[in-house]
Amino acid sequence: MELGVIGLGTMGANLARNAARNGAKVILYNRTPEKTDLFMKSYGKEGSFVPCKSFEEFTKAFESRKAILMMVDAGEAVDKVVEGLVPFLRENDILIDGGNSHYSDTERRAAALREKKIQFIGMGISGGEEGALNGPSMMPGGDADAYAYLGPLLTGMAASDGIGGKCVTYIGPGGSGHFVKMVHNGIEYALMQLIAECYDLLKNLGGFDNEGLSEIFVAWNESDELHSYLAEITAKIFTKKEKDNYVIDLIADAAGQKGTGKWTTQAALEYGVAVPTINAAVDARILSGSLAERAEAKSFPVMVDDTEPIPRHMKFRSSIRSGMDLSSICAYGQGFALIEKASIENGWKLNLSEIARIWRGGCIIRSSLLSHLQDAYSLDSGIAKAANRVLLDRFRGDKQKEWRQVVELGISWNVPVPALSASLTYFDALTRGRLPQNLIQAQRDFFGSHSYERIDKKGSFHTEWNTQ
Repeated sequence: MELGVIGLGTMGANLARNAARNGAKVILYNRTPEKTDLFMKSYGKEGSFVPCKSFEEFTKAFESRKAILMMVDAGEAVDKVVEGLVPFLRENDILIDGGNSHYSDTERRAAALREKKIQFIGMGISGGEEGALNGPSMMPGGDADAYAYLGPLLTGMAASDGIGGKCVTYIGPGGSGHFVKMVHNGIEYALMQLIAECYDLLKNLGGFDNEGLSEIFVAWNESDELHSYLAEITAKIFTKKEKDNYVIDLIADAAGQKGTGKWTTQAALEYGVAVPTINAAVDARILSGSLAERAEAKSFPVMVDDTEPIPRHMKFRSSIRSGMDLSSICAYGQGFALIEKASIENGWKLNLSEIARIWRGGCIIRSSLLSHLQDAYSLDSGIAKAANRVLLDRFRGDKQKEWRQVVELGISWNVPVPALSASLTYFDALTRGRLPQNLIQAQRDFFGSHSYERIDKKGSFHTEWNTQ
């Protein structure tokens, strides 16, 4: 098997090494030749690598059907690489975009290349630099024939799913692979924000120090409910020191983002799917970076409700754990609801159970919850019912009460909990027998004659509200 890799940044370089370890002849190109030279100097003896300095040399190095993985920045950079490669490609050659491209761009590129009889794969890749080298989760969508050709290599490169399989599967046609990766990142935003809010509450209301916080997240990661990659790395973050200072306490509180979270919220609006936890996480990052507004707002009066007692240490950490558990279920649920709606509207026929399975290893949002979601979305109704029963049981009794108390504490004590409260509101809206939007429908009909439906008879109705 031959694989070309264009773009030898951290991810591209590690994927090239991963492919070579799995028996591929890897043909290399980077826009700046110095990076290719450095790669060969550092890793050239790890496998069969062919360094090249031009697209022409690069494409001539293939002895068989060309399969080229592009690891360049999303947007214009991908279009430029595609444009530069096309003159050197032949029918049924394969281009793979492994970056975080917007799924609509992937759809556009696939359609344009189809006219030239060149196959295109838009492949989401999660796992960071370690995953890229040792086994990521990969979400390829596009030409099914191209995936069939690439499948054996990608299967070898992917992470284990922990149940005998690998964390890669054919997602579906068009831009579906990049859509699923986009939603993966939206869920990632939500989970990270939930963890950050739990940290804030534990530190500033519970009084836990960094060593205590680390111990809490170690315990979470060892539990059946909250075992996850993010819990694992968070526990390590709290113990990292630089001389006598904890690094976490030296980091500025303005979070960055690369756009996939925002794309998820935009897609949710377009498809009409509620993803409030993901939206809250995106808003929280935007607010954290609004430094001028935050500086000005420091002069605003803040009145806390100090009549709301803060529970004792062990009770408090138990309540936070319940809030994190139930909010996480909501975050994943919102993401899968968005994937399902997009699948239906685009005719992608995505397998939600398979998507949950390939997220069980390698990727950033891997967690024990995904095994239950895999079963819940399975076609086997018996397993699905059992998994749903497990998840529903987690919302019963004291856990849900503790979740509500955590949100209430944050609000009372001026600790922002946008993702925790959004998750709870999402749950309450879904489970409420009757919502107040009947009033909104009446208002819309009053000022715009938009009409409404009734609960006592079928049809569309309008009322002359100003007449007696």
